[in-house]
Amino acid sequence: MKATQIMEYHRPVLLVETVDGLNIKPNGIYVDVTFGGGGHSQEILERLGENGRLIAFDQDRDALRNTIDDPRFLLINENFRYLKRFLRSHSIKEVDGILGDFGVSSHQFNEAERGFSTRFAADLDMRMNQNATFSAYDVINKYPEEKIKNVLFQYGELRASAGMARLIVEVRQQSPIISSEELKKALGRFLPIHRENKVLAQIYQAIRIEVNQELEALKEFLIQTEEVLKVKGRLSLLSYHSLEDRLVKRFIRNGLFEGEPDKDIFGKVVVPFKRIGKFEIPTKEEIKQNNRARSAKLRVAEKL
Repeated sequence: MKATQIMEYHRPVLLVETVDGLNIKPNGIYVDVTFGGGGHSQEILERLGENGRLIAFDQDRDALRNTIDDPRFLLINENFRYLKRFLRSHSIKEVDGILGDFGVSSHQFNEAERGFSTRFAADLDMRMNQNATFSAYDVINKYPEEKIKNVLFQYGELRASAGMARLIVEVRQQSPIISSEELKKALGRFLPIHRENKVLAQIYQAIRIEVNQELEALKEFLIQTEEVLKVKGRLSLLSYHSLEDRLVKRFIRNGLFEGEPDKDIFGKVVVPFKRIGKFEIPTKEEIKQNNRARSAKLRVAEKL
């Protein structure tokens, strides 16, 4: 796979820094749970020796076209929430490092018919796994008003969520809301010209997270890393919005998503990971070259 092909599909953010975070051992076993265009995987393979191994996950079947022809590499077409199950099915119990680059790939944003981008008119879809039957259409047309309000408020952090939900239900009672254009038209009064793109992005984010159960999947994945990583194994994780980053930050700090960790008999806090350095963000230069990098945060941790 050529570098130009990787960049066309998805331009990796903080590429070198994210792979540096894994502190790669030449003969180690590593996992890239968000394969996408294969940029991070390619970089990992370049640093591995001939006995090293890399297992990659991606639930999007479009990513399969980017598979890497290398005997050390295996691509699994599944959601990373099933990390442990599929590693075990390939006789892998422990690994030396796990990389995750969460969020939507450039390819998914650029494929108009997938419905991820506010730039294109498309049917309401937003499925990362095209084999799934549940889509954005179901959220908008089948959820009760209260549930739509909660999705918009919790995942889009939209103050006007109650009014938006009420309007969606009113409009769909006349006829189903099928396309992004119809949704935009239905919510027109909440989309002032000077803030339209920002508010639409929040609405799309909320619906996308619900459709793909992104936060539930992230939690399930993080919990499994504690069991799958060897002692001194590394986690190198890129988040793109505060909801994701909050979960990653809390898990690295406490091994939990809420509350405080247990203490041992000596009163010492017992946690599974230690933070490696402070979080990193892209340089102004990288953001200039790739605008989608602007909200990225990289956090690295080591298993204790």
